[in-house]
Amino acid sequence: MKTGRYFLLALLVIIIDQTTKLLVHYNMDLHQEINVIGDWFRLHYLLNPGMAFGFKWNTEFGKLALTIFRIAAMFAIGYYLWRMSKRNVHPGFLWCMGLILGGAVGNVIDSTFYGVLLNNHLPGSPTPWFHGQVIDMLFFPLFEFVWPDWVPFVGGDYFLFFSPVFNIADSAIFIGVVIILIMQKKFFGDRRQKEDAKSDTVQEDGATTQESDAGVSEPAPTDSGTSAPK
Repeated sequence: MKTGRYFLLALLVIIIDQTTKLLVHYNMDLHQEINVIGDWFRLHYLLNPGMAFGFKWNTEFGKLALTIFRIAAMFAIGYYLWRMSKRNVHPGFLWCMGLILGGAVGNVIDSTFYGVLLNNHLPGSPTPWFHGQVIDMLFFPLFEFVWPDWVPFVGGDYFLFFSPVFNIADSAIFIGVVIILIMQKKFFGDRRQKEDAKSDTVQEDGATTQESDAGVSEPAPTDSGTSAPK
């Protein structure tokens, strides 16, 4: 059960991610936008043919390569999580890996199956399999303004923060990675200290053994009872 709980977290992320994507797909039109909290949190239905947060891989076989990479990464992350859960690793790190695994699987489902199930594959794709577009909907345009004309290079340009549109899977991956980066000293520091302490103990035991061996003197030769001839 210790190992299973981290995979249960991944499964929960997958369920939430897929539920939100399908709800958006069946209840919103493409590019439709709904204000959730004021103007700074909106649902904006987009199809993303590329990577997380709207980034794209603009090559002829980029989408297929990206999907294959995602599938390989999904299995690698799952195996790594299973291996690490069997070791003396900080639970916080394993929970973060559960988030990352859930997010990875969530986007793999979109890329692998949505082109067939939802018919949202890229136009001109050789096959709908592995060419599905990921559904994004979370949009946080926290603030926007136009740069003053006197600002070099960007004067008069429109600026929007935060512009990417993403989904629950992207969020889970991002949160997991950020927490690991911030908490890496806590996650890995204790383990390193234990390994260093174990190494010091082994060295001390070895030194003690050597000292004990050095302290044993050779027995003195005994007189055999015979004397040299006179």
